[in-house]
Amino acid sequence: MTAAPVSHGSRGLGATVWAPETVTADPYNAQTPSAALAEPLTPVGAFFVRDHFGSPPATPGRWRLRIGGAAAAPFDIGHDELLAMEHRELDVVVECAGNGRSLMTPLPPGLPWSQQAVGCAHFAGVPFRFLADRARIDPAAVEIVFTGADSGTVRGHRTAFERSLPLAVALHPDTLLATRMNGEPLAPEHGAPVRLVVPGRYAVADVKWLIGARAVTQPFTGVFQAEEYRYVDSRGTPDGPVTTVRVKSLITEPEPDEAVRRGHETLVRGRAWSGDGVPVRRVEVRAAYEEDDRDGERGWHEAVLEPPAGPYGWSGWSYRWTPQRPGPYRLLSRATDARGDRQPSQAPWNAHGYGCNPVACVEVVVV
Repeated sequence: MTAAPVSHGSRGLGATVWAPETVTADPYNAQTPSAALAEPLTPVGAFFVRDHFGSPPATPGRWRLRIGGAAAAPFDIGHDELLAMEHRELDVVVECAGNGRSLMTPLPPGLPWSQQAVGCAHFAGVPFRFLADRARIDPAAVEIVFTGADSGTVRGHRTAFERSLPLAVALHPDTLLATRMNGEPLAPEHGAPVRLVVPGRYAVADVKWLIGARAVTQPFTGVFQAEEYRYVDSRGTPDGPVTTVRVKSLITEPEPDEAVRRGHETLVRGRAWSGDGVPVRRVEVRAAYEEDDRDGERGWHEAVLEPPAGPYGWSGWSYRWTPQRPGPYRLLSRATDARGDRQPSQAPWNAHGYGCNPVACVEVVVV
């Protein structure tokens, strides 16, 4: 799958944006082209799209959000009223829980994402806690269930896309009802007119086309909570719902199969991030000559790490490499976060292919 630059339109941050790389056409799912991942903020027109049932029709003038369930003062709110409320702005890495699934062996079912179902955007929105305070959530509530306007048939049953959050996460001041992305109103494919943004969690939590939020006093058991988006038969990870984004890095330069000149300095660059606002503390790079790549712990060098634009953004990193002999190389990168979590050498397998975060790899040829 490839993507060519297209002319700048009303979206995007620079003079050029890239079209996403289509993975499935109906429903539409597409991943961010690798060139766009080199940008500090991923242009909206290049940002990956995850869609289960198709984009529902929605206009700001007709949009309503119902806040209810176990609440003493349930209410509805319209788009204009939401826009008039106090907003918060954050850079947030958004990553599909299945990102990287195609690297797993054996290959689990699901969309065959490579490593590009991810992006970083600047979101603006209203903290959900403002609305929860107004609704006077029951003290016995344990979760908030968020409902999207999209629906379809899953395992023989008609269902809306719904996902719950623990009460403490839903009421965190950085959990947003987002209305803008990279300075512009949300695009339809990204959940317009309003979507949920839950920094530090996999994007399944970021319910798009949001129309409902209800407090519940028992854990939610909907299909996208109890059956889908769960770690099942995990190797080294407890089974249960996917939640926190795992520490990860990507190599954005050089590109796969690129020819690199022997004896000339090459700048190896990429992005690194982790979940729950935990910063990346270290990125290491290794240039492995394929003919004698025997010891995976030898030859790691620390990269220069840039600070992120806020607790939920990603960090740029770079490493200057001067190859001395020709032939095929594997460029590797691994990130370590402030908790001490580090990317593993191999993808941690589970039956649904979630949370894939192995050491990043790009193959190049020195000439």
